[in-house]
Amino acid sequence: MTDLLYSEEEEALRAAVRDLLADHCDAPGVIARTESDAPHDLAAWKALADGMGLAGLLVPEAQGGQGATHREVAVVLEELGRAVAPVPYLSSAVVATEALLECGDEELLGQLASGRAIGVLAVGLHRAPGTAFPAVRLESGTLHGELTGIADAVAADVLLVSAEDGGLYAVDVSDAALTPQVSLDATRPLATVTLNGARARRLGDAEPAVRRALRSGAGLLASEQFGLAEWALTETVRYLKERKQFNRPVGGFQALKHRLAQLWLETVNLRAAARNAADALATGEDVDVAVAVAQSYAAPVALHAAEEALQLHAGIGMTWEHPIHLYLKRAKADSIAYGTAGAHRCAVAELVGLQAP
Repeated sequence: MTDLLYSEEEEALRAAVRDLLADHCDAPGVIARTESDAPHDLAAWKALADGMGLAGLLVPEAQGGQGATHREVAVVLEELGRAVAPVPYLSSAVVATEALLECGDEELLGQLASGRAIGVLAVGLHRAPGTAFPAVRLESGTLHGELTGIADAVAADVLLVSAEDGGLYAVDVSDAALTPQVSLDATRPLATVTLNGARARRLGDAEPAVRRALRSGAGLLASEQFGLAEWALTETVRYLKERKQFNRPVGGFQALKHRLAQLWLETVNLRAAARNAADALATGEDVDVAVAVAQSYAAPVALHAAEEALQLHAGIGMTWEHPIHLYLKRAKADSIAYGTAGAHRCAVAELVGLQAP
């Protein structure tokens, strides 16, 4: 049986990432970025990708990466979730990288692994693994069409675009028109990508590449959601120990203890589901079931944790200066990313042969 506990190396990685994010992604700084025209923290991204080499964790060493596994990537995403870090790590280092690994394009893969380029798969953030996705027209070697809901496109250097001929193409972002969309989660902005005669280079077949990319994105998103939920629980417990009412800590009231105990139980169960999904992606065993189970559970728990944090912080939680609103928006946006919990529950039912009547 696989050991889902964190190894010493994974804990060391966690400590290093947490220290880096403490320097680059403090709450006031992230809030300020959401109010600016530059929502992504490219300095933090450079430190993660170039300084620590984390953009290439999934890439074999022979192709310029670190040769690690999805388990290490999951640890990074837990910390990014705890900080609500505005960096395109999930989009580039996971989803786009997995698509390129399937296609076997070593040149572009090396650029993403080194952090020299940011890649984004031009498929709507709401698309679940295994579902149909839109493709653009291919005419005389150029691409034409519009794709909506593309996460982190405004930070990308290269877009991976599916065409109607069944191919996946690399498009330089300078050949595309990007129109920002209104996004609930300003730390992971969305955009509409319009291609009008964009030059493109064929990378491989789109269907297996997109399927692999979205499956990994969904499975590892659960680790980000766990990090978010853990932060919400930890901060709420800390606040309720300090906040006093009737000359006693608010956290001492039994009704609140029960709510926190329930939230703790949900959070540790989410950790188990997320770790199992990451381990399944690393080993290749029962991947579809593990990913669907993790996402069936992750979204409701992360959202519940953020909602409880907001309510139990009372008045201060409603202020713009407190970062809880960042976590609530990320949890809500994540609840439809790479498929809703309901879609993944349907997938679980189909995979194990227990469809509803």
